Amino acid sequence: MLFNSFVFWVFFAVVLTAYRFSGHKAQNRLLLVASYVFYGWWDWRFLFLMLFSTVTDFYVARWLHNITEENKRKLLLRVSLAVNLTLLGFFKYYGFFANEMNDLLLSVGLNGYLPMLKIVLPVGISFYTFQTISYTVDVYRRQTIPARSIFDFALYVSFFPQLVAGPIERSTDLLPQVENPRTVTKGDVREGLYHIVFGLFKKVVVADNMAVLANSIFSQSLAELTAAEVLIGAYAFAFQIYGDFSGYSSIAQGLARMLGFKLMWNFRMPYFAVSPSDFWQRWHISLSSWLRDYLYIPLGGNRHGKFATARNLSLTMLLGGLWHGANWTYIAWGALHGFVLIIYRVYPRLGVSPQAAGAQARLLTVLRAFVFFHIVCVTWIFFRAENIGQAVGMIATLGSFDGWNAPFVSYAAAMIAFFVLPYQTYELWLERKGDQLALLSQPIVVQAALYVYFILMMIAFVPGTPQVFIYFQF
Repeated sequence: MLFNSFVFWVFFAVVLTAYRFSGHKAQNRLLLVASYVFYGWWDWRFLFLMLFSTVTDFYVARWLHNITEENKRKLLLRVSLAVNLTLLGFFKYYGFFANEMNDLLLSVGLNGYLPMLKIVLPVGISFYTFQTISYTVDVYRRQTIPARSIFDFALYVSFFPQLVAGPIERSTDLLPQVENPRTVTKGDVREGLYHIVFGLFKKVVVADNMAVLANSIFSQSLAELTAAEVLIGAYAFAFQIYGDFSGYSSIAQGLARMLGFKLMWNFRMPYFAVSPSDFWQRWHISLSSWLRDYLYIPLGGNRHGKFATARNLSLTMLLGGLWHGANWTYIAWGALHGFVLIIYRVYPRLGVSPQAAGAQARLLTVLRAFVFFHIVCVTWIFFRAENIGQAVGMIATLGSFDGWNAPFVSYAAAMIAFFVLPYQTYELWLERKGDQLALLSQPIVVQAALYVYFILMMIAFVPGTPQVFIYFQF
């Protein structure tokens, strides 16, 4: 079920109605059944895969909590990691590595090959796998208490608002909300409605319309593309993936809020970032913080000198790229972001916003944000491209500086301005306010005007071909 589909909202209306008339224990059982129905709607067979991970990590965590011998605790943690990463690796990466290994063997004259299997990638496996890994690691570190009930833990793993595309919730935040009684106030409903409407606007109006532009450009042959078209394509995809993913996260927050849960903010106006570290504190925050806490810091972080820090940053971003999918383009995307992080660390003044006030300081901040936004757009070309050759070819085309007078470029630029500028202006206002819920404290007339804008745009500018949420494939 898609959040932007009629069947989902019928499903949610039924769940919400039954939820309001149930006690805490019944609410949890209802949400667990609803979450399994939600996931099984796509392919019921993969419910058993999620259930296997759930049962394994539930009992491993209990043993980790009760056992005091460190050797046994390390062995149990390795068992949990091995189970989760093996399942993720097989379903997500086997085909990629088998194909690459076969090509390597053929290149040196060997005829042996790994069998190529037709493996369907389970929706959301990367998200719920990382969520269960963080749970067992936190129990091992004695930073969280294991779930008392396997049913409550199963709900923590499968909670349908954030099941298939995050945010990746920590057990210290979400599990207590599952285990303890919840109340839903008028403020929760008001905030939830805002998240849902704003999220649908970002998905249906911004992301899906930008997808029309991005798809038309990235589907062309390199010989047909001009520099202007490549830049338009990069801009379009930048706002497509942002509107799509942040839209999903906003809807997930809203659904959860309607049920009395608080999910973390996964995005915080990332295109106003002035440096890579600033960007990763704003973009896909649940993944970037996960990589920091469970990979970068255990590798040594920045504690062992400049070379080790650069190595750890590179490895973290490479694996972050690989997390997104089994393709060299994602690995290149991660490597590029690792390189940019290192450059900004070597030259820290590149990303430091001036402390002094005044027009000059503001101009310098805008310039830094402008430059870094275009760095991000260049890396998005690798993320979106079908292969490395296409990405490199498109970036090389940018050097020609041609095609600016073409009618399509003028039309595409006007389309981006129409759909993106009002949205980014609103986010700039939120950035200046320092509060992503600032609208809810404004006069009712202001709130109503923005809701009317969101709704009218969703009615008037729905693309003919709906787009599936991009992060469903991860």
